[in-house]
Amino acid sequence: MERNSGYFITLEGGEGCGKTSHVPGLADRLRERDLVVFPTREPGGTSIGEQIREVLHNMKNKEMHPRTETLLFQAARVQFVEEVLRPKIDLSEIVISDRYADSTLAYQGYGHRQDVQELLGIIIYATGGLVPDLTVLLDVDVEIGLARKRSSSEWNRLDDYPPEFHHRVNEGYLEMAKKDPDRWVVINANETKGRVFDNLVEVVETKLEKAGILKRQN
Repeated sequence: MERNSGYFITLEGGEGCGKTSHVPGLADRLRERDLVVFPTREPGGTSIGEQIREVLHNMKNKEMHPRTETLLFQAARVQFVEEVLRPKIDLSEIVISDRYADSTLAYQGYGHRQDVQELLGIIIYATGGLVPDLTVLLDVDVEIGLARKRSSSEWNRLDDYPPEFHHRVNEGYLEMAKKDPDRWVVINANETKGRVFDNLVEVVETKLEKAGILKRQN
C-alpha cells in the first residue's frame, strides 16, 4: 500500500455546480489507489450539524437575518471540525468535504455584503485555524447552476435568494481563488458532468502526487 498521510480537500461553488454529485465518485477513485478516504459535507457531518442544516435550509425560515445565518453556520462548523475533520486528519485519512469555511465568505460575506474581515475572525475561531490543503472551485454560470438546482428536489432557503445574490457569491469565489492560487484550483463546471469529473480527478491526483501521497502512474 502506498503511503497515506492526512490531507484535507474541499469542493466549493455556487448552487448547481455539481459538488455533491462528484464527492462519492472522487472518493471511490482515490480508494482505488489504496487511499483511505472520508467523504463528508457542510453544514452537517455530525448529529448537531445536521440539525442546524435543517434550520438553515428550511424555507419556513426565510425571515432569518444574515448574522443569524452566519453564526448558525459557525456553530455547525465547530462540531464538524472537532468531531470529524481533526480526528480523521489525525488518522492520516484523506477528507473530502462538500463545502467548508470559504462558503461563509462567499455566501454570508460577498452574497450578503457583510464585512469579510469580520467574518474571517469568526471563521478562525470556529475552525481553530484549520485550512484545507486543496480547494477546488467548480465554477458554474449562475443561470445554468440555478436551472440545474430547480430541476432537482433539493431547492432550499439559500437557493431561493435572488439571482443578484448568487452573482455576488460567484464573484466572491473567483476573487478568493485569484488571491490564493496555491490552494485553489478552478474548474469550468458548465461542461458535461463526465468532463467535469475527469478534470476534478486529474486536479486532485496531481496535487496528491506533488504532496507525496500518491505515486505517479505510468
